[in-house]
Amino acid sequence: MAVSDRNRWNEKYQCGEHASTDPSRLITSLDHLLPRAGRTVDVAGGAGRNAIWLAQRGLSVTLADISDEALEIASTRAVDNGLDLQTLQIDFEQEPFPSGPWDLILCMHYLWRPLFDHFRENLSLGGLLILIHPTHTNLQRHKRPSARFLLDDGELPSLVSQLEIVKYEESWLVEGRHEARLVARRAI
Repeated sequence: MAVSDRNRWNEKYQCGEHASTDPSRLITSLDHLLPRAGRTVDVAGGAGRNAIWLAQRGLSVTLADISDEALEIASTRAVDNGLDLQTLQIDFEQEPFPSGPWDLILCMHYLWRPLFDHFRENLSLGGLLILIHPTHTNLQRHKRPSARFLLDDGELPSLVSQLEIVKYEESWLVEGRHEARLVARRAI
């Protein structure tokens, strides 16, 4: 990502375009599958709505994002909630993936296909990967994100073929988006 992309994301967060502080209901619906302890990285997690929820559950969470504004918002919220949250400003398209092993890797609404090779190698044995992202079918109802930022329909399982798929769904959500949702585990 270019510096202009970092600036664009910073502007969005400065303008308050991070409205929800509640965790995604898609993430909270997976509560029964998630570890209660261990190391977690929230990839491109923005202002930390999911990272903070995971930290409240007892996980040691690193929130990694390109926007220093988003990370500052998340840090303030974590302190306000008495939580320890590590932040890492990173451009995933230019810098190495944060070293594992991670017991949980969460990547929601961020697509950079070269990262998929790094997910498996940085997961701990038995570690979980959660991926949630819109597909091309989403364009039937929405102009954004554009096609270059969307998964092909049915593509997600092939991107994690070296992991055991625990759960996979692809459908229209109540919120009106068409998304692929996957939980995968690195075999022990």
